[in-house]
Amino acid sequence: MIRTVISDLGKVIVHFDNGLFFAKLSAATGLAVEDIIGLAFHRTRLISAFDAGSLDPDAFRSEVCRRLGLSVDREEFFEMYNDIFRLIPGTLDVLRRAKRTCRLVLLSNTDPMRYGHIVRTYPQTQIFDSYVLSYKERLVKPDPRIYELALDRAAADASECVFIDDRPENVAPAIARGITGIVFEEGRTDLAAELGRAGVDL
Repeated sequence: MIRTVISDLGKVIVHFDNGLFFAKLSAATGLAVEDIIGLAFHRTRLISAFDAGSLDPDAFRSEVCRRLGLSVDREEFFEMYNDIFRLIPGTLDVLRRAKRTCRLVLLSNTDPMRYGHIVRTYPQTQIFDSYVLSYKERLVKPDPRIYELALDRAAADASECVFIDDRPENVAPAIARGITGIVFEEGRTDLAAELGRAGVDL
């Protein structure tokens, strides 16, 4: 019997496109998007470090601006950085139905600025009973330790949980731990049907 649904946020509940951020940086600097990615993000794991809580917002902004020779204030920078999201139709409705019989836990690789933006812009996403946010825990998926934290917040055994994520490499450690995994593909996955097959009473 499934007692807890653990869900990702990005590309499950909200769609995001970092390309929009890179395009805005390109317009502000005159650099090609490929150069933006190469200079500031490729193999540098800046966004991953921000997600992991290793950089605070000001350090993240300063480092990106330094690498690109960009001069913008904090508000303008994070407006560009955050404005990349839209709600994915249907997911929240399915999760609300699941909430009638299951505990809901959010497990997300995110940073304080983008998560705060989502909370302000889409307050309807705040339907979860507990939250495991990478920047607060200083752990990111697919580190096995973050799934242990999610199970603690789930208040259920692994066999009583289902985990939804858009990335197979993030679902694999959950399955290895004994959690039922669902790889979500926007526009292709019938989430209600997948949860039903997993044993969630909708």
